[in-house]
Amino acid sequence: MSTRNSQASKTAARERIRAERERQKKKDRMRRQLVVAVSVVGVLAVAGGIGFAVMKANEPTGWEAAKEAPQVAPAHTQGKDHTEILIGDPKATQTLEVFEDVRCPACAAFEQSSGTALLKDIKDGRYKVRYTMYSFIDGMQGGEGSKNALSALGAALNVSPEAFLKYKTALYSTKFHPDEREDLYAKDSELLKVAAEVPELKNNKAFETAVKKGTYDRWTMDMTALFGRKGVKGTPTFMHGDKKLVMDQIPQRQMTQAQYNQLALAGFKKMIDKEFGPAKGTGAGKDSGGGKGIREGEKDPTGGH
Repeated sequence: MSTRNSQASKTAARERIRAERERQKKKDRMRRQLVVAVSVVGVLAVAGGIGFAVMKANEPTGWEAAKEAPQVAPAHTQGKDHTEILIGDPKATQTLEVFEDVRCPACAAFEQSSGTALLKDIKDGRYKVRYTMYSFIDGMQGGEGSKNALSALGAALNVSPEAFLKYKTALYSTKFHPDEREDLYAKDSELLKVAAEVPELKNNKAFETAVKKGTYDRWTMDMTALFGRKGVKGTPTFMHGDKKLVMDQIPQRQMTQAQYNQLALAGFKKMIDKEFGPAKGTGAGKDSGGGKGIREGEKDPTGGH
């Protein structure tokens, strides 16, 4: 072989080696670029997942979420945010305001001793009653029984004013009302058990669904936001216009439950007679124990929010 051919062969071999190295470098560069791209996508995906998880974690839940949900108001309500529960004969010219909290033991004591007398006055057309329901005991004792029971009361009110009154009476009854430290009404099952005592609610599927789904949870939050309305921050409280009505103190002495109830009832009747005058025996309406409830378009006669 000539020197020239030998030199040419060496040059050709070096070219092949150089070309192969270039191809290998290109492959390595592409591989690195692909790895980096995949890594970036992975990081972005992880970051996006973390961001979504953080966002979800920061979303309100439970009753806080209810504040932001669209409101579904029960029938037989009126006023701003549908928070006026006004029950009684539309012909009644006076309105008694009653402030209560379902978990409140003093409210239960009032309902058990004098609730029947209040309902009779409503039926007789002596006055209408505007109920303002609070849930401050949930905050004081912890839990959510006041709010959950109020949401269920909203479902009962949606059925009828009569169902609302009967259900409220049952919730406060000696048979069902729990110690305020026991958050029993936080359980839907307990609320439905109490509702079985009310003919209008027993086996009422629409009512049961509303309780379980929390249909009136947002309405409940709007109602309880009225805490402090007219300066009222304790329950039970009774007002006529801007005047707070006060019952005589029950003597602090040993007595039976029946004796206590008798004194409490006498005190309630005395307070009402003093403010509204003696009962006349017959009222302006014959069918008003909730009756048609709130007359359409009727304004709050107290002028309050």
